[in-house]
Amino acid sequence: MYFAALLARTEDGWEASDTELDDVETLSDLADLAREASPDEDTVLVLIEQEDAWFGVVRVDGEEDPRIYVSDAAAAARSSYGEILLTDELLGREPGDAGDDLDALDLDGTEDGESDDEEDDGDGDGTAAAAGSGEAVPHGPVGDAEVLDDLGVSEKELRSMSGDAVGEIAEALGAADVLETVR
Repeated sequence: MYFAALLARTEDGWEASDTELDDVETLSDLADLAREASPDEDTVLVLIEQEDAWFGVVRVDGEEDPRIYVSDAAAAARSSYGEILLTDELLGREPGDAGDDLDALDLDGTEDGESDDEEDDGDGDGTAAAAGSGEAVPHGPVGDAEVLDDLGVSEKELRSMSGDAVGEIAEALGAADVLETVR
């Protein structure tokens, strides 16, 4: 079971709304959805969790690039919503690094001797391929663990969260009541 919510910081405090991710296919789509929730370019957090498996935090501040933290990349990689967050950059891969080159290599069979990571990325869908490879997607947290530092949730606290991490984050932000209205 998944839960996703937007928390937008306003002059009056945090406003929460549940969000439907069915039409979100990329991180860019998710960032646009977050920006729509705050026309004044305030901070917006997208909180996503799959019960007891993983959680993710996406922070959007105006037009800046989103900042992302995922508690367990390997678990998130097995999730369609998690795949949205696990970008090449977040996983430490060069965008499109191996995809096109390896497709060409696959045609002539010269992929023999290449590393497993590169072969796994060669099916054209880097994230889904990474999900099938234990080496390409690390077990454990990835991303910006300091994403909530200035909001009162330290890196250490974020890394230690499990279970109802979204609720714990909302509590730390003083937004637990508004989050509960959309749960």
